Amino acid sequence: MTPEKLDFIFPFFVFSYGLMMVLVLETPALVRLGEQRLGEIYHNMAKHKSLGWICFFVGGLWSAQNVWYSSL
Repeated sequence: MTPEKLDFIFPFFVFSYGLMMVLVLETPALVRLGEQRLGEIYHNMAKHKSLGWICFFVGGLWSAQNVWYSSL
């Protein structure tokens, strides 16, 4: 894999991580399920909520920029 290809793909991984974190930590049904079944593990994951939001926005903007520049 070339560095250019890796540079194009990496922002999509960052965005995907942020999207999954935001969906799991912000959806009321999943929050309830996580608190009931996972307990302490879920609360440790919830401490990373701000990281999920940062990855969601930064990865999304970075991915959009890569797609825009590759279309030129």
